[in-house]
Amino acid sequence: MMDSRAFPSRSLLLAVPLALTWSVDSGAAEPYPNRPIRLIVPYSVGGATDITSRIIAPYLSESMGQQVVVDNRPGGAAITGMDMVAKAAPDGYTIMMATIAFGANPGLYAKLPFDPQKDFAPVSLVAIVPTVLAVHPSVPARSVAELVALAKAKPGVLNYGSAGNGSANHLAGELFRYMTSTNIVHVPYKGGGPAVVAIVAGEISMLFATISSSLQHFKGGRLIPLGVSTLKRNAALPDVPTVAEAGVPEYEIFEWQGVVVPAGTPKAVIERLYKEVVKALARPDVNERIAGLGADVAGGTPQALAAHINAEVVKWKKIAKESGIKAEF
Repeated sequence: MMDSRAFPSRSLLLAVPLALTWSVDSGAAEPYPNRPIRLIVPYSVGGATDITSRIIAPYLSESMGQQVVVDNRPGGAAITGMDMVAKAAPDGYTIMMATIAFGANPGLYAKLPFDPQKDFAPVSLVAIVPTVLAVHPSVPARSVAELVALAKAKPGVLNYGSAGNGSANHLAGELFRYMTSTNIVHVPYKGGGPAVVAIVAGEISMLFATISSSLQHFKGGRLIPLGVSTLKRNAALPDVPTVAEAGVPEYEIFEWQGVVVPAGTPKAVIERLYKEVVKALARPDVNERIAGLGADVAGGTPQALAAHINAEVVKWKKIAKESGIKAEF
């Protein structure tokens, strides 16, 4: 069993006042912003990160008086888009929606073209996105405990899908494999949508799916929900237990989305972006639309996001080392 002290709960992650290193300038040379801002999404159009970005972008544009344009730059487990932002001018005109891959990649890849803890500055956490452990109806397990027993009885037979290496459902599956000491096989797809299609078709046994992508299939009986990946049950699936309470104590993982900028961005610019993001997230209509994705609005200071990122890097480096997860860019 893993030491729970190494993997703090979400509330603790957001409360610990750790600091992620960033450079501070005395301020922008001209009033900020005075031209359009690019919001880089390191994933393709239509995914949860893209949708969340497109929900808040219009409100940021309206409030800041300049267009905030969502720019999708998918590829390489989000590394392509991240590298672009790491090397962008630190002036507040290139920002990015970071996700769980931001903190996990340092543990998965032997070498990255950037350091997420040194080459970026945090702005604000935006949303927490739970996943739910789903199985195809043909899998003879109707609880997490039964699934673990089945996996141990038939090592290497059960497989789980993902949106690709380093994705939230890949990491959720690896954490599940690691914490249950089971032999389940990873099958990566090119995106979350294809992975959902695959499990509905019976190509794969299980998937840690986002609630928004799987809820209709649960209602239609095409998929069976066994457990929610967070420590708290989700309002969209009130009768579905958490994985932790259903047989894997202390299991917790969630996709997260947060705004970051290149290191060296002036402190005044970071402060402006932070206030605008939090203001947008406070709108009832934004809350409603993000909740419709099965997600929770987060918000929080740059320091809180820094603490969260630091904890994620430590967590995934430990898991990668102990479980042998590796990936290539």
